[in-house]
Amino acid sequence: MEGFEEIQHKFIDVNGIKMHVAELGQGPTVLLVHGFPELWYSWRHQIRFLATHGYRAVAPDLRGYGDTTGAPLDDHTKFSIMHAVGDLVALIDAIGGDKKVFVVGHDWGAIIAWRLCLFRPDKVKALINLSVQFTPRNPGQKPVQRFRAAYGEDHYICRFQETGEMEAVFASLGTKKVLTKFLTYRDPRPFYFPKGKPFGDAHDTQVILPGWLSEEDIDYYTQKFDQTGFSGGINYYRCFDLNWELEAPWTEAKINVPVKFVVGELDLVYSIPGNKEYIHNGGFHKYVPMLEEVVVIKDAAHFITQEVPDKVNKHIYDFLQKF
Repeated sequence: MEGFEEIQHKFIDVNGIKMHVAELGQGPTVLLVHGFPELWYSWRHQIRFLATHGYRAVAPDLRGYGDTTGAPLDDHTKFSIMHAVGDLVALIDAIGGDKKVFVVGHDWGAIIAWRLCLFRPDKVKALINLSVQFTPRNPGQKPVQRFRAAYGEDHYICRFQETGEMEAVFASLGTKKVLTKFLTYRDPRPFYFPKGKPFGDAHDTQVILPGWLSEEDIDYYTQKFDQTGFSGGINYYRCFDLNWELEAPWTEAKINVPVKFVVGELDLVYSIPGNKEYIHNGGFHKYVPMLEEVVVIKDAAHFITQEVPDKVNKHIYDFLQKF
């Protein structure tokens, strides 16, 4: 963790949980919301960059992750989008008083950030979302049903549904191997988790860490996931259908805050059939009318905050400067 000593760590009581927050800098608040399987630590490069450029960076561990405690890991219904957004609203109130904040989300953090803007636009000055675009609710089909129909039972979202099953698979592989496989994954094709070979064709291949991910980084993630297990993170996936039910009142609702969207060219989410057309041909803009820019980063995959931090930092900073 060399060089991160200046980052301050604190615990804030929000929405019935004790949320661990990493913070650095002074100025307008930028809330950084991580995804799976990540932590506040996934924003380490952005935290320092923002702090040295006149912003206050605040990066929580989401419920079920890292040093945040209080969410019942054995009850996935306590990981619904309403809980996740409720946590952020309470956090914004705790750190910013009655002021709006800037928000940057990645992966599941992006999904949650979209809903934060949908449910409580009064809390958000502007949003930069990475990796996962906003997709309107389809009233005719539940999300897991949709993934199952498109990709079959072995798709990771389908495999994540059964309580305890993936936890057992991950335990048999070991935390470090699981995290290394996830964080270095660069294949834009659909992500399959066949039984007996959880990482598909790449399951048995030796991972050589890329230059942007050190042994020390992996060790930090491993230590924290050894502490919590994977249930918290996987529970968000188990709420896909529950969220779909809860979001019925927002069917056809639009995101009414200024937005910039950044995605890696090799991101597996960007590569889902139909997504590129939706993002670039007007569908995305229809539901996010204040979408100011879409950026595709060449040769970058899913974990862009860590893989290409300088590019991501510049895109965040350029957008924040408009306000």
